[in-house]
Amino acid sequence: MLQLNSDNFEKEVLNAQGKVVVDFWASWCGPCKMLAPIFEETALAHPEVKFAKVNVDEQEELAIRYKVSAIPTVLLFENGDIVDKFVGLRDRQAIEEFIG
Repeated sequence: MLQLNSDNFEKEVLNAQGKVVVDFWASWCGPCKMLAPIFEETALAHPEVKFAKVNVDEQEELAIRYKVSAIPTVLLFENGDIVDKFVGLRDRQAIEEFIG
């Protein structure tokens, strides 16, 4: 799973072609821990979509820039633009619908 930080975010997300799903999470967050395996399963099932994670404790500036006030927050970027988001735990079917 691609780990994002302030050094690679622009290249991997903002300059990427196609869809990028970004999970803002923290190691102490219960719902984040429950979402992680679902997120990984969905990523494996959709190699045409880039899936990545941002640890909000380590990358506070990214969390602030994208107005992450609750976690997990998942943003869907398409060709560098935010096109959708959800906050909280979702099952795989909901994530599949989210990414289209």
